[in-house]
Amino acid sequence: MKRLTLLTTTLLLLASLGSAQTPPAAAPPATPAAAPPATPAAAPVPITDADLKGIETPKAEKRAAGDPDGSLTGTVSDIAVADPITDKTPKAKGLTVADMANQIGQNKIAINFVWTLVTGFLVMFMQAGFAIVETGLCRAKNANHTMMMNFMVYGVGMLAYWLIGFTIQMGGVGGVGNLGGIPPLSVEYTVKLFDKPFGLFGQNGYFLMHHGTYDVAVMVLFLFQMVFMDTALTIVTGSAAERWKYAAFVVSSFMLGAFIYPIYGNWAWGGGWLANLGTNFSLGKGYCDFAGSGVVHAVGGLSALAAAIIVGPRIGKYTREGKSNAIIGHDIVIVLTGCFILAFGWFGFNPGSTLGASGNGNLRIGSIAVNTMLAGMAGSFGAMLYMWTRYGKPDASMSGNGLLAGLVAITAPSGFVNPPGSVIIGLIAGVLVCVSVEFVDRVLKVDDPVGAISVHGTNGLWGVISVGLFADGKSNYGGSWNGVTGNVTGLFYGDASQLVAQFMGVATLIGFVFTAMFVINLAIDAVVGQRVSAKAELEGLDLPEMGQLGYPEFELKTETAAAR
Repeated sequence: MKRLTLLTTTLLLLASLGSAQTPPAAAPPATPAAAPPATPAAAPVPITDADLKGIETPKAEKRAAGDPDGSLTGTVSDIAVADPITDKTPKAKGLTVADMANQIGQNKIAINFVWTLVTGFLVMFMQAGFAIVETGLCRAKNANHTMMMNFMVYGVGMLAYWLIGFTIQMGGVGGVGNLGGIPPLSVEYTVKLFDKPFGLFGQNGYFLMHHGTYDVAVMVLFLFQMVFMDTALTIVTGSAAERWKYAAFVVSSFMLGAFIYPIYGNWAWGGGWLANLGTNFSLGKGYCDFAGSGVVHAVGGLSALAAAIIVGPRIGKYTREGKSNAIIGHDIVIVLTGCFILAFGWFGFNPGSTLGASGNGNLRIGSIAVNTMLAGMAGSFGAMLYMWTRYGKPDASMSGNGLLAGLVAITAPSGFVNPPGSVIIGLIAGVLVCVSVEFVDRVLKVDDPVGAISVHGTNGLWGVISVGLFADGKSNYGGSWNGVTGNVTGLFYGDASQLVAQFMGVATLIGFVFTAMFVINLAIDAVVGQRVSAKAELEGLDLPEMGQLGYPEFELKTETAAAR
């Protein structure tokens, strides 16, 4: 009996376990319980002036004892108060919400001021890089002359830009939100074409005093734009080096800084007609040149081409049969050192072109800096591998020019593209600069001692075009660009019209900038003369033009054309 009871109990337990592991097939779904009614969100309570009265400030005795960890510095006591409470004004308002809001706004603009100024200082230092790159690629007998052109182009260009150029370029730019609006720069001369406004040049800002332009934000913008302009001017000194009369250099540089550069700069950056191709004709977001592949580098490179054509090749550069002879520079060490200085300065050139680090998508400064690095790296690799493959050796000077070519090419698209796009742009630029140097030298028969035409002219144009190809539509700078809603997007990401706008910029660069500078330099040649005498050129320009040798302890030997 006990065995039967135990067996029965065991079977019942097994049956219960089986039913627990296998739910009934036809069990109806459980009805979910009704969700409790949502608790209404509490209405936001605005901060009032009364809420600020109880904020404690550091005690004077604690502050006097020092602040090693920084916890007592930068508190509510450092906020500017419009109506402070003092012994004489005990009934004043004291700290208010308006004071807090004004402090927040000023802090944002202060961050952007400091960012723009510091990056402008970096761009200014690029003058040193250009100076030693060009001097190293020239012969020692012209070192003083080449350095003096690069030194004084800074002063000549700044004078021209302060007197005339800044007004033409930025006098009608209108609002620059990152710098507080800049309302004084708001008068643009326009004409009507096809029933559309075409901006041609600005009208406010002469001497930084005209029509309210004695203004803190205007000063920041002037400094930043001035060092960009001077970069364009110094490019020309390289292509005409070793035979350019110093007086002609001064006049040509002044004209470029006062008129030609600012006019194109206005059309692209100052509210002119190229920038408005999007609003007027639905061509993408208008002509887009984030940091100046076109405005700075192509303007400088095409001006360099015009000057080099007029001044002619150096004595001994070409044989009677037209074969090109290599004329080697005297110091590759300072050439590559200069390239490093320029690459460092480019961290001001491209990221600084946001004109701010706070607000309106400005946190892309990190992306822009990385894009700049990657393109420069790819450019140096492209040039080195091209020269290594074609000539059997990795040429040092062309590797340096490849680095610069990659940096030039990424300047326009740096704010609009992604890292892989930057590498492709830079790699193409590195190869392109080598091909272009050979073409300019052997086909056009234009003597360019430093490769400025190819580095800045050819690759400046390539940089402008690359915006219309590689802009990925991810760069959001306040929701619009050039007054057109949306982000800049190129052909490969769905907007072919952007490429059309970029080609219009290229056509304008070649048609206007090159033509204008060619005519101006022809006039200078007729009045002042562009070229030094053959005797001075063979001797070296340091003594005839400058009155002092660059290397007085060197024994320099003059090589005659007959000896060549």
